[in-house]
Parts: sequence; C-alpha cells; structure tokens
Amino acid sequence: MPDTPVSPDLRASMEAFFHAYMAFTAKPDEMLARRGLARVHHRILFFVAHTPGLSVKALLAALGVTKQAINIPLRQLMEMGLVEARAAEHDKRVKELTLTAEGRKLEESLYREQAKLLLTAFAGAGKDAHQGWLDVNLLLASHAK
Repeated sequence: MPDTPVSPDLRASMEAFFHAYMAFTAKPDEMLARRGLARVHHRILFFVAHTPGLSVKALLAALGVTKQAINIPLRQLMEMGLVEARAAEHDKRVKELTLTAEGRKLEESLYREQAKLLLTAFAGAGKDAHQGWLDVNLLLASHAK
C-alpha cells in the first residue's frame, strides 16, 4: 500500500468530518437518551422507516451487523412499542418490520433534526454541495462492504 499523504488539507477535511458527525448526531443522541435509547436504535428506526417491508435479514445487511448484534436493540424497540414485526404475506417465515405510530413520530422528529442541519449546510455551501456531498459519501460507504 502506498504511503498515505499527510497534507494540511486532508487533515482539515478529516477534522471537519469528525466535528460535522458530532453536530449531526448530537441532537438525535440527546432525544434518544431521554428514552434510554442510543444510535443503534436510531439506525434501526431509520432503515425501518425508509424501507417499506424491510425484513430482519435485509436490516442486518443494511446495517452490516449480525443477528446477535441487533437482537437486543431491536427487541427493546419492540418492547417499547416503537417497532412491530409481522409475518410477510409472500412467506410467513419472513418477519417484516414496521414502525408503530409512536415509532414513526420518534423517527420523524430525529429525521427532521438532521434534515435541518443538512439543508442549512447545503444552502450555505453552494449549488453543487448536495451532489458533491452525496458523491463523497457514496464513495466512502462503498468501502464499508
């Protein structure tokens, strides 16, 4: 592997990314903590909300985790009445996850907080900011799999 360049621009980009992530997650973390929940719960709520008919197996793939890793937080969300699991119509062995009304309300409030931050940042960064952000994040995400 070639040596990784050490440049002030790259270091500044990394530092900005760390601080941006802290800002992006701060308010949702606070909202979740009031309910005894954490980021893992947020990730589950997000994918269940934005992927209709999501199976447990598909959730595991989307999050890149094992069934053991997701078992406790998913069960907590179900016990709190935020997520429901139902047998899929196409195959009764498959569990499909949906948000309850209370789960939708929570996920929408978390989503709104993060959407406000992104929209403000995109507006301040110029007309090509959204596409550039998306391109960079898709490339970064491609290394996670």
